[in-house]
Amino acid sequence: MVLLEPEIHWNTGNAGRSCLALGAQLHLIEPLGFSLVEKKVRRAGLDYWPRVKPRVWPSWASFESQLTDLGEPYFVSPEAPTRIYDVHFPRKTVLVFGRESSGLPAAVREAYRDRLLSIPMLDSEIRSLNLSTCVGITLYEVLRQWTPGHSDS
Repeated sequence: MVLLEPEIHWNTGNAGRSCLALGAQLHLIEPLGFSLVEKKVRRAGLDYWPRVKPRVWPSWASFESQLTDLGEPYFVSPEAPTRIYDVHFPRKTVLVFGRESSGLPAAVREAYRDRLLSIPMLDSEIRSLNLSTCVGITLYEVLRQWTPGHSDS
């Protein structure tokens, strides 16, 4: 699970807690909009934050150079035509989310346009959901698919 240049400590703390709950590795790509030693990040991650152990990357380029070793990437973006429910997630999946204010950079969306996924929203006037909410929804969709006995697993 990857947050590309996250800006809000609460979202990162909540995403980290969700990753920990499901056994997912949290990757953070700098620059970050906050310090990881801030009390606010630890508070959002509750007393679990020390166990999250996020892997911090200095740039998108450094992360992208290792992406194929980490797994099959999917990029979550509101304008994507393919929904998260329309993809069968392989066992080595990398979910990438953009900044709270602007989402994924245009260059990333263009380079991976065939890997863009969206979370359905019925109200067309809503531009996006909260980042940590999107992380939770997507992580649990992956878990649902990977659960033994599920028809897609």
